[in-house]
Amino acid sequence: MSTTYTDPTTDSAPSTTVSGDACSTGWPLERVLFLMAGVVTLTSAVLAASVSPWFLLLTGFVGVNQLLYVSVHNCGASLILKHSTNLKSVIYPKG
Repeated sequence: MSTTYTDPTTDSAPSTTVSGDACSTGWPLERVLFLMAGVVTLTSAVLAASVSPWFLLLTGFVGVNQLLYVSVHNCGASLILKHSTNLKSVIYPKG
């Protein structure tokens, strides 16, 4: 199923064709990954400050996943999101 999506942030943006659930959210895979990484990093920082410094390991895990995505075009979260929500990558469309 393909649907035309126009970027609402610009006045004269060309429309692009997006398929699957990516059209319903309007967000590509990379944007969702950055959102998840930011939420987990902030949560781990708050927990490290208020509960235990061991929660900083969670921040390290997020960093390793980001490095994996940049170097091999996949990380655990991207694989799960691609298969469960049918989100498409804008940077690596063939991956």
